Amino acid sequence: MEKLIITPKTKIYDLLEAYPQLEDILISAAPTFKKLKNPVLRKTITKITTLSQAATIGGLKVEELINKLRNEVGQTNVDRVDDENGNYTTKRPAWFEVQNVTETIDIREMLNAGEQPVHEVMAAIKKLNENEILKVIAPFIPAPLLDKALSMNYRHWLNKQDSEEYWVFFVK
Repeated sequence: MEKLIITPKTKIYDLLEAYPQLEDILISAAPTFKKLKNPVLRKTITKITTLSQAATIGGLKVEELINKLRNEVGQTNVDRVDDENGNYTTKRPAWFEVQNVTETIDIREMLNAGEQPVHEVMAAIKKLNENEILKVIAPFIPAPLLDKALSMNYRHWLNKQDSEEYWVFFVK
């Protein structure tokens, strides 16, 4: 079988299928990744989350994470990674007005139940009228969700509450 080449676009699920021994390396790289031990999250989130997104979630440099994993399986280091995830808005934008928040979705329950929140959140975003804001509460930076919304030209504000809670506001 052809062994998987580890890149920023590699999905965590594929990585752990090809190299199960890397689970402990991932977890030691960022404590946030302890959630990989949860079989429900493992079946859902890891299928859509890339290593680049995982690095963002874990607060790591993409190159460092990729090289740590590549070293472990005997692949050569990469010098530089063009990280497309450096474009999240973390400063309060001018369009944000708390009274315009029309809906709140707490994806923590969905994740704990093993559900994939992307479809529900995207459906809610698409229903927003001009100036209406959707608030999403997440246990980590929801990189796959942010990337999907960005690809559809929605604006966002990522507001870190603490290490276990992030609020993301979306607007048309």
